[in-house]
Amino acid sequence: MFLVILLVHKVVTLKCPASDAFLVPHEWYQPGDFIIGGMTSHFAYHLLEIKFSENPSKKPYEIPVIFTKFHQHVLALAFAVKDINEDSQILPNVTLGFHIYDSYLNARMTYRTILDLFFKSQEFVPNYRCDSQKNLMALIGGLDFVTSSHIAEITGSFKIPQLTYGSLPQEEFETSKLSSVYFMVPKEDHQYIGIIQLLHHFKWTWIGIFAVDNNDGENFLQKMQPLLSENGICSAFIERLAQLIHLENYPEVIQRILIISMSWVNSRANAFLVYGESLTIMWLRFVTLIVDAESKEIALFRRVWIMTAQIDFILSGFQINLDLHMFHGAISFTVHSRAVAGFKEFLQTVNPLSVYRDGFLQEVWEQSFDCSFPKPELQEMQNRKCTEDMKLEDLPGPAFEMEMTGQSYSIYNAVYAVAHALQALYMLHFNRKKPIICKNLDLLHLQAWQLHSSLQGLSFNNSAGERVFLNEKGEAIGGFDITNLITFPNRSFQRVRVGNMDLQAPEGKELWIDDDVIVWSPAFNQVLPLSRCNDPCFPGSWKKGIEGNQFCCYDCVPCVEGKISNQNDMEDCFECPEDHYPNKGKKGCILKQEVFLTFEETLGIGLASSALGFFSLTSWVLGTFIKHRHTPIVKANNRSLTYTLLVSLLLCFLSSLLFLSQPDKVTCLARQSMFGLTFSVAISSVLAKTITVVVAFMATKPGSQMRRWVGKRLAFSIVLSCSIIQVCICILWLSTFPPFPEWDMHSALQEMILQCNEGSVFFFYCVLGYMGILAIASFIVAFLARTLPDSFNEAKFITFSMLAFCSVWISFFPAYLSTKGKAMVAVEVFSILSSSAALLGCIFLPKCYIIVFRSDLNHREQLTKRN
Repeated sequence: MFLVILLVHKVVTLKCPASDAFLVPHEWYQPGDFIIGGMTSHFAYHLLEIKFSENPSKKPYEIPVIFTKFHQHVLALAFAVKDINEDSQILPNVTLGFHIYDSYLNARMTYRTILDLFFKSQEFVPNYRCDSQKNLMALIGGLDFVTSSHIAEITGSFKIPQLTYGSLPQEEFETSKLSSVYFMVPKEDHQYIGIIQLLHHFKWTWIGIFAVDNNDGENFLQKMQPLLSENGICSAFIERLAQLIHLENYPEVIQRILIISMSWVNSRANAFLVYGESLTIMWLRFVTLIVDAESKEIALFRRVWIMTAQIDFILSGFQINLDLHMFHGAISFTVHSRAVAGFKEFLQTVNPLSVYRDGFLQEVWEQSFDCSFPKPELQEMQNRKCTEDMKLEDLPGPAFEMEMTGQSYSIYNAVYAVAHALQALYMLHFNRKKPIICKNLDLLHLQAWQLHSSLQGLSFNNSAGERVFLNEKGEAIGGFDITNLITFPNRSFQRVRVGNMDLQAPEGKELWIDDDVIVWSPAFNQVLPLSRCNDPCFPGSWKKGIEGNQFCCYDCVPCVEGKISNQNDMEDCFECPEDHYPNKGKKGCILKQEVFLTFEETLGIGLASSALGFFSLTSWVLGTFIKHRHTPIVKANNRSLTYTLLVSLLLCFLSSLLFLSQPDKVTCLARQSMFGLTFSVAISSVLAKTITVVVAFMATKPGSQMRRWVGKRLAFSIVLSCSIIQVCICILWLSTFPPFPEWDMHSALQEMILQCNEGSVFFFYCVLGYMGILAIASFIVAFLARTLPDSFNEAKFITFSMLAFCSVWISFFPAYLSTKGKAMVAVEVFSILSSSAALLGCIFLPKCYIIVFRSDLNHREQLTKRN
């Protein structure tokens, strides 16, 4: 392994000696008893490929781009070391130092600077450590996955702890089993859940996706697209973004930019999800710069940008004078951070003339302030010189931020983690009584690999008052902040924390957002932006997919009759509960009105009045017959049967009132049984009267054997026997399947009808059928006896009454079966009243006429006289 590293370093040195000589001096070294290495990424050189077909260039790289904002990462490490050295509670009598290099965002230079960090002292001697060499205990870096993996290949070989500060796809390291890597930020995958919850929170279902054009971007798309589909979200387009801007193929770059820009300009999506690296914003800003020049398209600014945690809002190089107005209102997942006391004041004191050891600062200063420092090798100086009056706090946000960013906060915590791990080893050495590995060990002779046991499971409270914990896998347990970007005309911006993602919260509740704090792009007029394939399907309609399109695009179809939809974008309409009915717009359900036939409504009043009227008339007839009970016409019609028939008719009229009261358990039981029994007694009495008339005439013949049947016994035997059969039917009915009250929800659309369920339809029709048999028998007997002498015979009246009775109940069945609810009850009440009135009118009203108005005919002589 050592030989391989030596060969790698020699290859790098031989391949690009000129570039190495220029680049390697960018470093910041501060001596100490223990050294913490740092690998940042804020210088970018595009190293040109050397071709042996032509003479190599004297300057085999392009003019560097310096990402001045990332210099805060360097300063955060220096500030953390300064704080620890000034704190007597951590590592007393021990001084921490640091040595910081840059990766130059290039694999070749990353390997070179890592080897320099490990082995370079006065000269490069790989795998050799002299007494004067620095005591490197850990390395903090890098910002992106590629740089971190290059660092891990070497740190893993020497078991030197590496603490990363970027949001990385950590499973890549896990599969490689690089146990020397520790993660100061949560796993990148945790953001995916937060993105889904964020899109659901704002109901954005049609989004554009930008992903960096590398393996990380492809992995992101492979994981994210199934999650989006499972949660009802579609991608309007997917575009790949370059990692860096290289203008050597300008026509191809412009063509690619125009293709990308047309994707989002022509898209109906207003929400764009961007997955990338720290420099992705620069590429997007370059795209909009070209589009603005080509088409002046203002639609570019009417978008909501959703950024993942690795992306930072930076502008450098030729973009330094541009603004970030197009990202106004952007929502970002950022690594959680908190203000650290003294850091802002520390930044205010930074100046190239005072911090002379910082080998990065002069170039950062020159690019940030567009000034220059005197250089002996240059004969002509630029007009503007860098002065001590220039302060970092004067720079706009895209160039430098004074508030500690998430990456800087992670670096700050990483330095403290190393310090606490060293402190733990120190305490282990002096507090343990049993012999252990560290017995008689001088703390200053610790090896870097010994820190692993202390880093795993490390827990401490930092100076910001937050608990930092590294689990056994070396992962920091934390979360993400949700920030809202607010830009200003002077090219500065402000990040406003509008929520957070708590990874310890219950499933589905990890994301919290305060909508009232969010500031959207002015193009939305402070109204919540919509990002959908088409307008929503409002209540009263449902979504119908369009063949050949994604499921997020659909047509809106009105609900069919009887169904509703009460929310936007429902998959289908549904029926209301049984006790509700759809409103006019089919957007909701209205409680059905409770309905039953009552005395208060017009129909009920009419039927009740009729029942009471007939009851009164029957009572008058009964009273008249009782008053004139000694008259011949009353005696000739069998007074006992007459009274029985009139009383049963009174009960028939009263039984109809049971049908007009609110159905309950008692009334449902009494309603049909009382109706059946009273009518059976009435018809039995009519039958008895008819048979009595026939028997009486037959008994008048000489030598007739029927004389012994003449009298009250025959009549009461007929009434009693016929009534008992109906009583038995009713008892069997009520004891097996009795009627009960129920709600009829379906007969009327807007009403639920309270009615009596007959329990057993069979027994109900048995009761009616038995009454029909009695009525038919009475009709036949009366019809056959109609030719008897009129003065002694009421068979004709009974015939007419039975004919009317049977006509009513024959017409009852089709009318009853074709109606529902209140109408059904009204039909039965009407049949009861009309059939009872037919009996009363046909049998008794002619007699009452003679008794009241023609008393002269109410004599025995008149009754016995033959025509």
